[in-house]
Amino acid sequence: VQLQASGGGLVQPGGSLRLSCVASGRTHSGQVMGWFRQVPGKEREVVAAQRWSGGSTYYAGSVKGRFTFSRDTSKSTVYLQMNSLNAEDTADYYCAATSNSPVFSEWTRRRAYDYWGQGTQVTVSS
Repeated sequence: VQLQASGGGLVQPGGSLRLSCVASGRTHSGQVMGWFRQVPGKEREVVAAQRWSGGSTYYAGSVKGRFTFSRDTSKSTVYLQMNSLNAEDTADYYCAATSNSPVFSEWTRRRAYDYWGQGTQVTVSS
């Protein structure tokens, strides 16, 4: 599976951005797609995740209510709509995919994901 992320950029505090991640190759309904972010010097953390088949969505507490994960299976694309951005959201954002169908409790673990896209940088600054 190859993942291509895009949509990052510079945005003012309170603004919005939408990240996109196109998946190519062998995907399946049980596969989990995740959005992660990383700040230099810190661990990469999961922001949101969901299966291709839909259903439950995981959101990190710091983004709940502000970020929305969505997917368009016809385009093999997942999105991360980010609203009410603040400086703490500044990071490199990565999309990732699992090769199998892990249970929900595994979705926050970086090692559960086998495929990674390149990062797209999000900078929130006035």
